[in-house]
Formats: sequence, C-alpha cells, structure tokens
Amino acid sequence: MAAGPKPLRSDAARNRDKLLVAATEIFADRGIDAPLEHIARRAGVSIGTLYNHFPTREALLAEVLPQQLAALERISADAMAEPDPWDGFVVFLEGLFTLQSQDQMLNDALTQGFTLATDVSQACHQGFIDAERIIARAQEAGRLRADFTMSDLVTLIWAMSQVIRESMDSAPGTWRRVLSFFLDGLRAEAAHPLLPGAPSVATDNRP
Repeated sequence: MAAGPKPLRSDAARNRDKLLVAATEIFADRGIDAPLEHIARRAGVSIGTLYNHFPTREALLAEVLPQQLAALERISADAMAEPDPWDGFVVFLEGLFTLQSQDQMLNDALTQGFTLATDVSQACHQGFIDAERIIARAQEAGRLRADFTMSDLVTLIWAMSQVIRESMDSAPGTWRRVLSFFLDGLRAEAAHPLLPGAPSVATDNRP
C-alpha cells in the first residue's frame, strides 16, 4: 500500500495557512497577477517558503479559488428558488457581478485564460451548467429573449468584468447601472431582431 503524503511539521503547516490567508487577501485586492513576493511578505515568510509550498502561481490559485467559486452554487440556488424565472435570472447576474466586484481574483478567473486546476475547472463548468438551467427557465417562461445563448452570457461576463475592473476605484457602483441597460435589452417583450451580420448562435467558449 502506498504511503500517503507526509504530514507537515507544525511550523510548516502554520506557514502554509498564513500563505493561503495572505494569497486570498492580495489576489482579491489586486487580481491573479499580483506579485507573489507581496503575498510572502504579507504572510511574514520568505519567497522561498512560498515556493516550497506552492511551486507555481497556478498551484497557489488552485488552493484559494475553489472556496471563492463555491459562492456561485449559492447564487444559482437562490436564482432557481425565485418564483418568477425572470427575477431568478436577474438574481443570478446581480449575484455573480457582485462577487466579481468584491473579488478581483474571481473577476480575473472568470474572464482570463490561464491554466486551471481540475477542481477549479469543474467548479467553473458546474457554474455554467447551473446558468444554462437558469437561462432556459426564463426563456421557457417567455421572459428572457429566446435568442440569448450561453455564448452571449460569456460575452456579457467578459464585458462586465471590464466595467468592474476600470471603475472599481473611481466609481465602484457603475456596473449596476450598466447591467440595468443590458437587462432591458434582454427582456423578451422589448427584444428586436439582431443587427444584420450578427451570428444567430455564437461559438460556445465556456471553460
């Protein structure tokens, strides 16, 4: 029988925990490209100690991102619990973008291309499965325009991430105003045909 991972010494375990706390704070404040040296300094350890525990940036992100992504499950559950499918769709988008506005790491993770650990990729994939159900429910009720696709959701997430990133310091509530304009354009009763030349179904580029 193969031996399991060797338990960390108590001091090493404490350093690892301090690094995870510092990484969560700094990535949330500065995004996934934040200097790892700043994380080590916040944790009170050397950069060598950081690399001993987490050889790559991706390895560190793989430890801290799943907890942040878990909040998407709660948002999806709240959306599906709404009696009105349109309200559920709005709850989902508002909840998602609120999370992104509060956590630059999550904002980056949902929109930037980088190597994701398996468990992180699975969490993202599950989030898109939940989103498909929320969208279908609103469309079946005749509340969300029928030509809105998952690829459109990906584009909307990307666009809102840019608004959040650029206005975070100067006008942090700007994204809510922009979302209101988007939502008016997504109501089935206000829908107009797509502009000439616009593809009827965009390429699905979910994680």
